[in-house]
Amino acid sequence: MFGPAGHAYVYRVYGMYACLNVVVGPVGAPSAVLIRAIAPLDGLDAMRAARLEHELGRRRSTRGPGADPAAVAAAEDRIARIPVARLASGPGLVAAALSVDVEATGLDLCDPRSSLRLEPGPPAWAADAIEATPRIGIDYAGEPWTAVPWRLLVHGAASVSGPRGRRGRRDRRVPAR
Repeated sequence: MFGPAGHAYVYRVYGMYACLNVVVGPVGAPSAVLIRAIAPLDGLDAMRAARLEHELGRRRSTRGPGADPAAVAAAEDRIARIPVARLASGPGLVAAALSVDVEATGLDLCDPRSSLRLEPGPPAWAADAIEATPRIGIDYAGEPWTAVPWRLLVHGAASVSGPRGRRGRRDRRVPAR
């Protein structure tokens, strides 16, 4: 988080979920943007496979030579049924879907040769669809931090994690692609 702008900073939360951040400030100044969700557009099979690998590796019943075949099959079925828009709809799910772990810390996300990179694309949304809301999941921090509008999202986007903006609630009816 103190490194050069445009580089990855990945940390673990709860000892099991990796969270991908993009460093955005000058060297030595702790500043980064947490990537809370992505809209999967390409590589869907690879994302599902990565999510499955992550899921199987987390549970004792689904890893190693003593893995329970029924538990493995249930995990495979669960991952196969996830709607495309929800494959990477949370910070831990982004990292799982992209096979990102703490070893990615320091990668130059602007280098076209990097295994993990940001790529420019056409504007996907009108400027008025981008919304700033208070962050979620930080009630422990108290005011003023719980009210600061540092969570940016595209209003109504199916892949947004948590509350989706102006409606103030999450719409769980997400169509599968």
